[in-house]
Order: sequence, then structure tokens, then C-alpha cells
Amino acid sequence: MAQQLPEVVIDGVEVTALVYHTDSRGWLAEVYRSDELDVQPTMAYVSQTHPGVARGPHEHREQADVFVFMGPSTFRVYLWDQRQDSPTRGRRMRFEAGENAPARVVVPAGVVHAYQNVGSQPGLVINLPDRLYAGEGRREPVDEIRWEDDPSGRYRLD
Repeated sequence: MAQQLPEVVIDGVEVTALVYHTDSRGWLAEVYRSDELDVQPTMAYVSQTHPGVARGPHEHREQADVFVFMGPSTFRVYLWDQRQDSPTRGRRMRFEAGENAPARVVVPAGVVHAYQNVGSQPGLVINLPDRLYAGEGRREPVDEIRWEDDPSGRYRLD
């Protein structure tokens, strides 16, 4: 049974259930449409994450991410709004997405984010960011602030 997606409590974050269109050949799911999102991707990549492994927490000064969690595993997604000018500053979200709750998650610039594979098998995540990694020709600084080793523990995964 599919899990229910969370109530969005952080300004600019979007969580959208993926719809699988199935037929005798299998299924198809639209992960991006320019008429549905304000974020305009400039690149795309797929990552595989092993069970128990987390990616993040980190944030971007300018980049928005459009993550697609569709399985074959389950991910716990963490978001923290620490943007100075945000009406939802200080709010946190934690929810699961993936095999049982396939979803597209838009993370605006400045929102700290992480995800952890809480399933029992390797899982795939697609990301469609609106900035090129390391800029044009990979010649610019990477837009990333890493919080994995922050001694304050304010972005702890639990």
C-alpha cells in the first residue's frame, strides 16, 4: 500500500506524488514538466545509495534541486529551513519517499537537505538541479555548504 506524502511546511518546497501510467509493457512516470514547476533544470544525474547510507546534510546558496525518489528502495528525506528571509524559518520536515511513496521533491536554494536509504536494497535517486555542477565547463566553485561534520548537531539525522 502506498504511503501518504507529507504536509509541506517549508516555503518553496514541493512534494508531488508520481503517477505511474501502466500498460502491458510496464509503466511510465513523468518526473519533470516545464508547465508544472518554476524550477528549470540545467542538468540531470542519477545516484545509487546503499542501504543505511545518507547523503547530506548540505545546502546550496543558489541552486534548487528537483529530486525524484521512485525506488527500488525507501528514503527518509530531511529538510531544514534556515533561510534568513523565509516565512517558515526554523521549520523542519522529515518524511519517507521511494518505492512505497514515489515522489518528486523540489528543494529551494538555502534549504538544508539530506536523505538516507532506510530500505533493504540499493536505491536510485534522480536529481534535476537548476545549476550546472561546478558551473560551465566545471570551472567554477561548487555551490555547496556541507553540514555532515557540524559539531553542533543541528542537522542531525534521526
